[in-house]
Amino acid sequence: MNNFNRRDVLRAAAAAGATSLAPFAHAQAWPAKPVMMVVPFPAGGGTDAFARPLAAQFAKQTGKQLVIDNKGGAGGTLGAGIASRAAPDGYNIFMGAVHHTIAPSMYPKLDYDLERDLIPLTLVASVPQVVVVNPAKMPMKDFKSFLAELRKSPGKYNYGSAGTGTSHHLAGELFKQQSKTFITHIPYTGAGPALRDLVGGQVDMMFDGLGSSSAHIKGGRIRALMVSGNKRNAAFPDVPSAAEMGMPDYTVTTWYGLWAPKGTPVDMQNHIVDEVRKALQSDELKAIWASNGAEFPNMTPPQFGSFVSAEVKRWATVVKASGAKLD
Repeated sequence: MNNFNRRDVLRAAAAAGATSLAPFAHAQAWPAKPVMMVVPFPAGGGTDAFARPLAAQFAKQTGKQLVIDNKGGAGGTLGAGIASRAAPDGYNIFMGAVHHTIAPSMYPKLDYDLERDLIPLTLVASVPQVVVVNPAKMPMKDFKSFLAELRKSPGKYNYGSAGTGTSHHLAGELFKQQSKTFITHIPYTGAGPALRDLVGGQVDMMFDGLGSSSAHIKGGRIRALMVSGNKRNAAFPDVPSAAEMGMPDYTVTTWYGLWAPKGTPVDMQNHIVDEVRKALQSDELKAIWASNGAEFPNMTPPQFGSFVSAEVKRWATVVKASGAKLD
């Protein structure tokens, strides 16, 4: 072999080696820059209560920021649409919630498809819904007297929600249906603004997730009267369950999960899931989740995808039965 051919062979071998190692080097370098996470509600809501501690732990683990971009509006669907169109490069993720499985039944012209345009990664937290009131506006100290007052004065009281079509809204509609009461719905652009107005006395009550309400309940700014489901929450053992209060079918859970834009490389998806799981197993996040009454259901991406599909079907049935409509 002459020198010219030898050089060609060596160059080709080097190029082939570099090409074969490129995916490995690319995968090992992640994250090489900050990761952007769209949170589709204003700051201060239930999503933020989990997104911000997760972002802090992510930065501690990786040395790179997980930047939260709050994009509130339209019951969380505005931010979901923005996230679905983000670059699928492994540096854009979306923290959605149960609301996004309700939205297809409430918003007939969404500019994205949750199951087509976003890739399910993992469930982050699950918390029961809680009935909370402003103590000055509704001084009843127990659920039975609260319910009696609602039945005595239909239409006198109102409830705030994170927006039309969110779990807060549907939880309120289910409550009205099952308790045979009437309460006026006041939609906001997110749970944070609604909660601020509840604390301030501009609205009377909310059907909120424990993640956003817990600090205000502990601080005495709002009062918890009942948690949904058939058991009490360990973080608030004095608050009775719906089953105890004669409403065994009142079960609403607020959950939060992560998605990536369609087309995100599988190795990037795996890196994101691995880092999130590592963060959720840290002592810091375990303590925060427990104080918020939250659980971490450890699902694989396919399991989370199946869960999301089941929730879309479930909430379609609930929306139809409740008659809930866009205000």
